[in-house]
Amino acid sequence: MELKTFTKGELILNANQICTESYFIREGIVRTYFLKDGKEISEYFCSVNEWVNSPKSFMRRTTDIYFIDAIEDTVAFKLHVNDLMYLFEKFPEMERYARLSMGSVFGHLMERIASMRFTSAKERYLHFKEIYANIYPRIPLGMVATYLGITQETLSRIRSQK
Repeated sequence: MELKTFTKGELILNANQICTESYFIREGIVRTYFLKDGKEISEYFCSVNEWVNSPKSFMRRTTDIYFIDAIEDTVAFKLHVNDLMYLFEKFPEMERYARLSMGSVFGHLMERIASMRFTSAKERYLHFKEIYANIYPRIPLGMVATYLGITQETLSRIRSQK
């Protein structure tokens, strides 16, 4: 593993690249997003003690739709996919850890899909505050709004309600 530093706003992964590295965040916040009609849509956020990569690209070694950038100065441990495969082969507990980790990501994404389909904007915002309680005040409101699937103006109205 290698310790890597990213400055606020730095692009960690471009969607046109194959994701060959996974990052374990030691300090900071990163965002995974995609472009729709030229607009950035936030998919999820990762912070201290979490892994981030583009899972489909990382495992299949193909390009994907996701970009990853640093929301604030970030320090992370970088692990190359080939090194991870070595760890899986030599240490079965690492493979188990990866399955549990991916299960957690899958659960989070399924919960997000259900939330987008079946809850109001206010309910989505309150849920966002709950699941990202330790970092949401540090995430720019425009990014929060795109994550919630609403405009920044709607988010401001929701936030002003008591």
